[in-house]
Amino acid sequence: MTFAWRRAAAIAALAIVGSTSMMLAQAPDSAARRQQRTLDSLAAVVRALQARIDSLAGLRARTGDTTINDELAALRAAAAAAAGDSAATPAPPPAPRSQNALNPEMTVTGDVRAFAFDPGPQSNNVTLRHVEMGIQSALDPFSAAKVFVAFEDGEAHVEEAYAYYAGLPGHLRLDAGRFRQTFGELNRWHLHALNTDEYPLVIRRYAGDEGLAGTGVSLYWPLPFSGSAGTFELTVQATSGGNEVLFLESGRPAINAQLSGFWQLSRATFAQLSVSALRGSNPDTSLTTTAGALAARFSWRPPDRAMSREFTIRGELWALRRNLGLDGFTRTRLGGYADASWRLSRRWVLGARADYVQSPDPGPFGHEWAVTPALTFWQSEFVYVRTLFERAGTQAGPQSNRLGIQLVFAMGPHKHELF
Repeated sequence: MTFAWRRAAAIAALAIVGSTSMMLAQAPDSAARRQQRTLDSLAAVVRALQARIDSLAGLRARTGDTTINDELAALRAAAAAAAGDSAATPAPPPAPRSQNALNPEMTVTGDVRAFAFDPGPQSNNVTLRHVEMGIQSALDPFSAAKVFVAFEDGEAHVEEAYAYYAGLPGHLRLDAGRFRQTFGELNRWHLHALNTDEYPLVIRRYAGDEGLAGTGVSLYWPLPFSGSAGTFELTVQATSGGNEVLFLESGRPAINAQLSGFWQLSRATFAQLSVSALRGSNPDTSLTTTAGALAARFSWRPPDRAMSREFTIRGELWALRRNLGLDGFTRTRLGGYADASWRLSRRWVLGARADYVQSPDPGPFGHEWAVTPALTFWQSEFVYVRTLFERAGTQAGPQSNRLGIQLVFAMGPHKHELF
């Protein structure tokens, strides 16, 4: 019976220490001395309990008094009640796993616009420009997937759908599927994340209205060195070459790569610079296309006011060279933009963008330009309203004005993310 008595003493001690630890966990850190005095007092109580049990054990051995068993039983019951012994208080069965836990996360983003044009007839002034459904989920401990379906003009198309592996050796990340390609900076962004209502002219003219996207594989590698000289990363992508503007939907493999660097200049300022290159062909038309892009960004964001103050200026310069295999039909065209945004407060953001692009066609030389100031009001993290004005023109001289209001709303856990 000595073993049973000692077991009862241990249970009682653990019960007292456990219940006291719960109380002490709620005490502030500044009460360290009070906690120490409490622990010393509890240690004395445990020693007194041990002495009492040892005394009862000796008395029972000498006298054979069976009433001592009742006191030991009372000690065991008190210890079990204080410690929540599973024998005295059975634990509730685990709750069944909800089926919702197996469902992917879903987000829906809507983009409604109203415009007035000058010159031109006022038609189709209010449009539902873009509705995007984003679906994201972890597939297993090794991979995850993202799917973005866009609805435009009554039609649906898959904007992105890819699986990725982020835990590969060497900190590599592998993506496979359809994705927006890493070329320049803004091409990777989704439409609703831009500072204005459309992609820059250089992206629309050289890569199509929706930008550069393809089906293939992507390999991302954060280079294994960093420090005062900067932090660098490399992305290499191989796609099917289905872009209509660049490759005339050849379907032949195309490859693009980007090397980017990041510099933290101070606690509140940082800069980023990237160089991108692309190459593809269409043997049916003897077309060979190469392109390059230089992108730069500078941001000021004070850590103590990051939600209400920020200034960012960015720009890209693209060079497009298309060779049709005929003398006199090889052309190198240039285009780019400069963009600035100033967060005035938590809700108001003022921005402006200037665009310039030369025609990608191999025919006579031409160019376009546009200037677009915009003022954005964030009603909440779910909704923003933007007022913008665009003045645009061409080399031939005609100019146009566009005044618009844009309402963007988001439902779900991934609101207004860049991509």
